[in-house]
Amino acid sequence: MKHQEAVVDEDWEYRRLQLPPGVSRRAAATQLSINAEYGGWELSTVRLYSDGTRRVWLRRKRQPATGLPEVLV
Repeated sequence: MKHQEAVVDEDWEYRRLQLPPGVSRRAAATQLSINAEYGGWELSTVRLYSDGTRRVWLRRKRQPATGLPEVLV
């Protein structure tokens, strides 16, 4: 499974995964479930190519920026 860099939009961040042709449907579903459970990703788009390769786009809501000082009122 190849991970690509995340693409950041206004409200969402996207990550593309490429699953090789030999990966079964069940194994692909398991990998995507792990990403959803531990990374907070949800399925956005899946493309299945004639050679069996799957390109999957995952998305998740952007988290507020961290490392900024909090304002005390």
